[in-house]
Amino acid sequence: MENSLYVHIFRPFRKFIRREEFGGVLLLVVTLIALAWANSPWYDSYDKLRQMEVALSIGSVVFSYPILQWINDGLMAIFFFVIGLEIKREFLAGALSSLRQASLPIAAAVGGMIVPAVIYTLFNYGTAGSRGWGIPIATDIAFALAALSLFGTRIPFSLKVFLTAVAVVDDIGAVAVIAFCYTTEIAWSGLLSGTVFFLMLIAFNHMGAKNITLFAILGIGLWVSLLDSGIHATIAGILTAFTIPVKNKFSTRYFLMHNKRFMNELSRLDSLRDDPLSDRRRHSILSEIETICKNVESPLISIVQKFHPWVTYLIVPLFALANAGIHLDAGPCVIAGHPVSIGIMCGLFFGKQAGIFLGAWLLIKLGWSSLPYGASWRQLYGVSWLGGIGFTMSLLITNLSFTEASNLYFSKAGILTASLSAAIMGWIILWISTPGETVPLIRERE
Repeated sequence: MENSLYVHIFRPFRKFIRREEFGGVLLLVVTLIALAWANSPWYDSYDKLRQMEVALSIGSVVFSYPILQWINDGLMAIFFFVIGLEIKREFLAGALSSLRQASLPIAAAVGGMIVPAVIYTLFNYGTAGSRGWGIPIATDIAFALAALSLFGTRIPFSLKVFLTAVAVVDDIGAVAVIAFCYTTEIAWSGLLSGTVFFLMLIAFNHMGAKNITLFAILGIGLWVSLLDSGIHATIAGILTAFTIPVKNKFSTRYFLMHNKRFMNELSRLDSLRDDPLSDRRRHSILSEIETICKNVESPLISIVQKFHPWVTYLIVPLFALANAGIHLDAGPCVIAGHPVSIGIMCGLFFGKQAGIFLGAWLLIKLGWSSLPYGASWRQLYGVSWLGGIGFTMSLLITNLSFTEASNLYFSKAGILTASLSAAIMGWIILWISTPGETVPLIRERE
């Protein structure tokens, strides 16, 4: 039972977390580069590069957008696609696969979204900055897990699972906010064609189609349609991900049965090395084994493994490079006194940790859930502070909330300041609350 639990739930989590930890370090480096570039004598080159027009033609249709928009609307759709696959996997066979498992991170995440949004609104109600209420609601999983990874085995693995699940639920909430609250004008023709593409994706999924190229073509069609509709095009990534098939084409039993036959045939051919036809047959068998191996794995898992490194090591760092570079021409007092920046800073720094911890505390005290295995209340509180590290999704919602330069500036300054402060505070609390080695959720296996 323990082996099965490890293979199907915790080993994928460990791989995901290790990748996110390194991605968080890379993201920090790229963010510092963007800030240094934006505040150097070459600031103009930074801005000109982001606004450079790049055209892509598909037949007679030409798409021409600045590099910044290609990154935010194009590459980030792939980011959302992978996020959607992770969400689907967590609901099927992860920390959100049962009500008992999901209740604690869901309650924590909901609290961590509501409280920051309310705090931000209190500072900006009735002003031009009121549209930014969604900025402080999301947690950046890469940065948060990178900060948590500094403690190694001093922190129970169950807390890392908890933080990941909270961030996944956060992402669901952020996607819903983007879809329903940051869409102003809708072009109904684009929405109609997008609906057709989405229904086709659902239909092919229900028919048991396993051709990923087909899903990719329809997903691109959905992206183009939403780009034209006025709904943020990155939503196409989430919708496409939800239709990707989970079941493999060949069962494990089929794989084992045929693999045994192929092994026997290869053993027989090994004794016929002088036969000129044996090499051809051997090559044919190896090709069949390769085909079966590819089709015995879940398409969803296969795609996650292929796309996740590209998202972690290229797409998100490019997004950070294009969006985190703010020219710091206002002093700390000016930034701290602006309603947008102070709303974001208070929302992320105070609201996130309070909402996450209170949501979890309430559920545990009601007896509907329990503390993550091996964790203390102080450790849970420290992890709640790491939930205040908002970056990727917060910057994306910033771009959707504001068009004027001043609010964009104060918003990004607030995000960076609050995220760094929350990371430091969470790290201090966890350091104090973890004086020695703790017991991981299950023993490490390599």
